[in-house]
Amino acid sequence: QPQLVESGGGLVQPGGSLRLSCAASGFTLGDYAIGWSRQVPGKEPEGVSCISSSDGSTYYAASVEGRFAISRDNAKNTVYLSMNSLKPDDTANYYCTAHRTFSHCVSRRYALDARGQGTQVIVSS
Repeated sequence: QPQLVESGGGLVQPGGSLRLSCAASGFTLGDYAIGWSRQVPGKEPEGVSCISSSDGSTYYAASVEGRFAISRDNAKNTVYLSMNSLKPDDTANYYCTAHRTFSHCVSRRYALDARGQGTQVIVSS
Protein backbone atom coordinates (compact mmCIF):
# COMPACT_ATOMS: atom_id res chain seq x y z
CA GLN A 1 0.00 0.00 0.00
CA PRO A 2 1.39 3.42 -0.94
CA GLN A 3 2.56 5.46 2.02
CA LEU A 4 4.36 8.75 2.64
CA VAL A 5 6.06 9.48 5.94
CA GLU A 6 7.24 12.95 6.83
CA SER A 7 9.92 13.75 9.40
CA GLY A 8 12.36 16.44 10.44
CA GLY A 9 10.06 18.98 12.01
CA GLY A 10 10.61 20.62 15.35
CA LEU A 11 10.99 23.84 17.27
CA VAL A 12 13.37 26.39 15.80
CA GLN A 13 14.09 30.04 16.47
CA PRO A 14 13.30 32.70 13.87
CA GLY A 15 16.08 32.81 11.31
CA GLY A 16 16.91 29.16 11.87
CA SER A 17 16.85 26.20 9.50
CA LEU A 18 15.29 22.77 9.24
CA ARG A 19 15.31 20.00 6.66
CA LEU A 20 12.17 17.96 6.24
CA SER A 21 12.12 14.49 4.71
CA CYS A 22 9.35 12.71 2.85
CA ALA A 23 9.96 8.98 2.56
CA ALA A 24 7.86 6.83 0.24
CA SER A 25 7.01 3.17 0.47
CA GLY A 26 4.73 0.92 -1.52
CA PHE A 27 5.34 2.79 -4.78
CA THR A 28 8.22 4.20 -6.82
CA LEU A 29 8.63 7.81 -5.77
CA GLY A 30 10.66 8.57 -8.89
CA ASP A 31 7.53 8.12 -11.03
CA TYR A 32 5.72 10.98 -9.30
CA ALA A 33 5.95 14.70 -8.88
CA ILE A 34 6.17 15.38 -5.15
CA GLY A 35 4.79 18.39 -3.36
CA TRP A 36 5.02 19.88 0.09
CA SER A 37 2.05 21.66 1.59
CA ARG A 38 1.41 23.12 5.02
CA GLN A 39 -1.62 23.72 7.14
CA VAL A 40 -2.43 25.70 10.22
CA PRO A 41 -5.54 24.70 12.19
CA GLY A 42 -8.51 26.71 11.03
CA LYS A 43 -6.90 27.76 7.76
CA GLU A 44 -6.84 26.36 4.25
CA PRO A 45 -3.81 24.26 3.25
CA GLU A 46 -1.10 26.13 1.37
CA GLY A 47 0.95 24.55 -1.37
CA VAL A 48 4.60 25.29 -0.58
CA SER A 49 6.72 23.57 -3.19
CA CYS A 50 6.79 20.89 -5.89
CA ILE A 51 9.45 18.97 -7.76
CA SER A 52 8.86 17.15 -11.01
CA SER A 53 9.51 13.45 -11.55
CA SER A 54 11.61 13.89 -14.66
CA ASP A 55 13.37 17.14 -15.53
CA GLY A 56 13.91 18.57 -12.05
CA SER A 57 11.46 21.42 -12.50
CA THR A 58 10.52 23.07 -9.23
CA TYR A 59 7.81 25.35 -7.97
CA TYR A 60 7.77 27.54 -4.87
CA ALA A 61 5.03 29.60 -3.33
CA ALA A 62 5.84 33.30 -3.19
CA SER A 63 5.85 33.13 0.59
CA VAL A 64 8.86 30.76 0.62
CA GLU A 65 10.67 31.62 -2.62
CA GLY A 66 14.38 32.14 -1.97
CA ARG A 67 14.23 30.57 1.50
CA PHE A 68 13.11 26.98 0.84
CA ALA A 69 14.66 24.42 -1.49
CA ILE A 70 13.12 21.13 -2.60
CA SER A 71 15.22 18.19 -3.74
CA ARG A 72 14.83 14.48 -4.32
CA ASP A 73 16.92 11.33 -4.03
CA ASN A 74 15.09 8.69 -6.03
CA ALA A 75 17.57 6.01 -4.98
CA LYS A 76 16.45 6.57 -1.39
CA ASN A 77 12.80 7.09 -2.36
CA THR A 78 12.93 10.37 -0.47
CA VAL A 79 12.19 14.04 -1.13
CA TYR A 80 13.59 16.82 1.04
CA LEU A 81 12.53 20.36 1.86
CA SER A 82 15.35 22.53 3.16
CA MET A 83 13.98 25.54 4.98
CA ASN A 84 16.16 28.53 5.81
CA SER A 85 15.53 31.97 7.34
CA LEU A 86 12.46 30.58 9.02
CA LYS A 87 9.78 32.97 10.21
CA PRO A 88 7.00 32.58 12.77
CA ASP A 89 4.54 32.56 9.84
CA ASP A 90 6.16 29.30 8.68
CA THR A 91 4.73 27.54 11.73
CA ALA A 92 2.44 24.76 10.47
CA ASN A 93 2.04 21.06 9.93
CA TYR A 94 3.96 20.16 6.80
CA TYR A 95 3.01 17.18 4.68
CA CYS A 96 3.97 15.76 1.32
CA THR A 97 1.84 14.47 -1.54
CA ALA A 98 2.53 12.52 -4.72
CA HIS A 99 1.05 13.41 -8.13
CA ARG A 100 1.30 11.87 -11.59
CA THR A 101 2.10 15.23 -13.20
CA PHE A 102 3.92 18.40 -12.19
CA SER A 103 0.89 20.55 -13.03
CA HIS A 104 -1.28 18.45 -10.74
CA CYS A 105 1.32 18.89 -8.01
CA VAL A 106 1.35 22.67 -8.35
CA SER A 107 -2.44 22.80 -8.30
CA ARG A 108 -2.52 20.18 -5.52
CA ARG A 109 -4.97 18.04 -7.46
CA TYR A 110 -5.31 14.31 -7.91
CA ALA A 111 -2.91 13.34 -5.17
CA LEU A 112 -2.03 9.68 -4.71
CA ASP A 113 -3.91 8.25 -1.76
CA ALA A 114 -0.79 8.01 0.39
CA ARG A 115 -0.74 11.12 2.56
CA GLY A 116 1.02 10.82 5.91
CA GLN A 117 0.45 12.52 9.24
CA GLY A 118 2.80 15.35 8.46
CA THR A 119 5.52 16.87 10.60
CA GLN A 120 5.05 19.88 12.85
CA VAL A 121 7.25 22.93 12.43
CA ILE A 122 7.18 25.60 15.12
CA VAL A 123 9.14 28.80 14.62
CA SER A 124 9.30 30.71 17.86
CA SER A 125 11.75 32.46 20.14
